Amino acid sequence: MVLFERDEFLDRAARAKKRMVEAGIDILLIASPANQFWLTGYDGWSFYTPQMVILALDEEEPIWYGRKMDSVGARFTVYMGEDKIIPYPDAYVASPDGHPMEYLAGLIKDRGWGGKRIGVEKDDYYYTARWHEILTRDLPNATFVDAFLLINWCRLTKSEREIHYLREAGTIGAAAMRAAIEACEVGVRQCDVMAELYKVTVGGTPEIGGTFPCKPPNAMVGELCSAPHLSWTDERLKPGDMFYIEQGGVRHRYHSPLSRCVYLGKPTQAMTDTTAVIVEGLEAVLATVKPGIALEELEAAWRGVIARHGIVKDSRIGYPVGIGYPPTWGELTCSLRQGDKTILEPGMTFHCIPALWLDKYGLVVSESFVVTETGAETFANFPRVLFAKDA
Repeated sequence: MVLFERDEFLDRAARAKKRMVEAGIDILLIASPANQFWLTGYDGWSFYTPQMVILALDEEEPIWYGRKMDSVGARFTVYMGEDKIIPYPDAYVASPDGHPMEYLAGLIKDRGWGGKRIGVEKDDYYYTARWHEILTRDLPNATFVDAFLLINWCRLTKSEREIHYLREAGTIGAAAMRAAIEACEVGVRQCDVMAELYKVTVGGTPEIGGTFPCKPPNAMVGELCSAPHLSWTDERLKPGDMFYIEQGGVRHRYHSPLSRCVYLGKPTQAMTDTTAVIVEGLEAVLATVKPGIALEELEAAWRGVIARHGIVKDSRIGYPVGIGYPPTWGELTCSLRQGDKTILEPGMTFHCIPALWLDKYGLVVSESFVVTETGAETFANFPRVLFAKDA
């Protein structure tokens, strides 16, 4: 399946090369699976072994470099030709006698790049200290430059095709959330609720197929949902339980997060009132969105609402989203927080999640959206309420 046309991939490479020139980088080594997918289309569960995408200023197309058996998957998914797919022998996999970065260093020298300025994603999850040690040892004439987030910043503004996939992901996310809420009943195991959510996340809708998300949902019950990043259990739901669900629909690796809460029984007035404040603040953020303003202005709209209600939140309320590979669907570049001067442009996509984690439970209503010429367009169509189920 061709997800994007070759011209779009070449445009992405050109945007990346522009940033490379600005940073004084000749050769860029890309370890992030999300960035590899964005530049080449490569999509395989092979990032548990070393693999790279190489972008050189003097070559039009990038090079995919990875394990020999995974080069078959590269032929199926990347837009480049066979000459841009370079495998390393399987003898280098989990071997005490050699490392794939040694083979890569030899490749770089063979191509005359041994004395170049080489950019590497130093703080990426997949670029290890061992990789860097080998590359700097075996390429002593090269100058290594930190290029962490260089590609991530290029990804911030999406194409129409990417936005189309995010809209489809939003449709799947809404359907998955609906399935989870319908499954929430007293006596049902938490894990069985999540199984219904996963069924829709993977299966999608009759019109749009889903797939696996890059991370499990943050889905907690009771006191556990006073913490933001825990998981469900196999305990059965009981009256008075709050079920906090942060999940995302996925379409061709593009993730559209959506969060809601379900209460088993009649919510307290405090729960209802606090949710109403969250919704008011979220809608104030969405109403503020327009090209040309800074991200901090969105956070200020939220803070203005909660301040009127005597609520304080000291953590960010959102981040950019798009391509997702383990462990995150976030793009790691900017945030909806005080002091972030990033200027909004049409095509930027974010997850606004103004959650509040209280002493005994948490509450959340979130939306993923794209910046348009006229404001914010959300990807999911789902009620912004605290859902209540009869206990």
